[in-house]
Amino acid sequence: MHIAVVGLSHRTAPVEIREKLSISEESMQESLKTLKGNEQVHEVSILSTCNRLEIYTLVKDQDLGLSAVRDFLGKHSGISTEVLSPHLFSFHQEEAVSHLMKVASGLDSLVLGEGQILSQVKKMLRLGQDYQSMGPILNRLLSQAVSTGKRVRSETNLGTGAVSISSAAVELAQLKLGQSKGVDQLMTLESETVAVVGAGRMSRLLLQHLQAKGCNEVTLLNRTIERAKILGADFPELQVICLPIEQLDHSLSSCSLIFTSTASADPIIDASRLNKINRNNFLRLIDIGVPRNIAADVDGINNIEAHDVDDLQEVVSRNQEARQKIALEAENLLKEEGRLFLEWWESLEAVPTINRLRASLESIRSEELMKALSRMGPDFSARERKVVEALSKGIINKILHTPVTQLRAPQAREDRQDSLRIVEELFDLNPTDSDE
Repeated sequence: MHIAVVGLSHRTAPVEIREKLSISEESMQESLKTLKGNEQVHEVSILSTCNRLEIYTLVKDQDLGLSAVRDFLGKHSGISTEVLSPHLFSFHQEEAVSHLMKVASGLDSLVLGEGQILSQVKKMLRLGQDYQSMGPILNRLLSQAVSTGKRVRSETNLGTGAVSISSAAVELAQLKLGQSKGVDQLMTLESETVAVVGAGRMSRLLLQHLQAKGCNEVTLLNRTIERAKILGADFPELQVICLPIEQLDHSLSSCSLIFTSTASADPIIDASRLNKINRNNFLRLIDIGVPRNIAADVDGINNIEAHDVDDLQEVVSRNQEARQKIALEAENLLKEEGRLFLEWWESLEAVPTINRLRASLESIRSEELMKALSRMGPDFSARERKVVEALSKGIINKILHTPVTQLRAPQAREDRQDSLRIVEELFDLNPTDSDE
């Protein structure tokens, strides 16, 4: 068996490619079922965010398994192999484990140290469990990745400060406002007329950072206005005007800054819509949705400036140097956590031999116990029988403790294989003696 990951991210693919591979939560179960249906894939879990799509698997054959995942991605996205392949990465065994630890800790994120990715890894674990696409190996790996992400955030300062896509989007708005005024610095957003489209987790963070950067009033538009009102109520110091999404055209004509973060599979703002609106003001659009909420054809429209998640790099690079030093501290924690998982993974090689050894000794114990009890006669009480049986089981467990511990202890693979071979020869262990 081989642990492998195939995927793409903001490091390897532009947003126009990433949005075509995005897998919504509604289609997650079917995607997992399709992948698990391949004979090469024994376990699978999918991480789909605005900046990455990664498929973690336990496969029978490394090459055939990775090929099966790539085929799935091609069919799902409708992108030809020639176009898609250059954007895909794949990692195997130790590299796959190390990559997941980095992802969960925020070390592979666009915004170094972002906290939202840990929640997304938790969600990947939960969905894999809910849809029964994972077994003991990926369940253990993803659980350890979550605990590693928590550990990095508690033992380093990587998670402090502005470390989310939403915070970077607000900083980008500040930076662009400053540049329009002839300065290369972050400006307060107090004078901006701001709207946020969407009422999910990303929008919550947008409101949080907008409030911190000087906004006094924000229009919040959402398909379900009740959800928008619930979100707005969490910001009593910020005047949040909640409107249904049907009033988006009004905001497009009256606002100077609009953020979009919805789960829509298709753009909600395009050139056709903007050209029909009577606008006299300059409008800056910042889209942090993937798939994109704002169509690419809005570029070039007079008095419109549009940005997507890939444009956040301009802000991220300003904060990256200080975080890189903290990231070096976190790397040591990741190496330790990765080593612990791999030691557990490698120790599983000993499990079939241990099971056969235990079954062999249990067979001897049961046989000898029955002989002894038959000689004791009818005067031997049921309580005494239980005591003798417990005694025999205790002896077997004591005998097994040291060899089992030694066989599963961290060691070179060659050494473990030598030990397993010796045990099998000494106890004449036949693979058919017990289910592995």
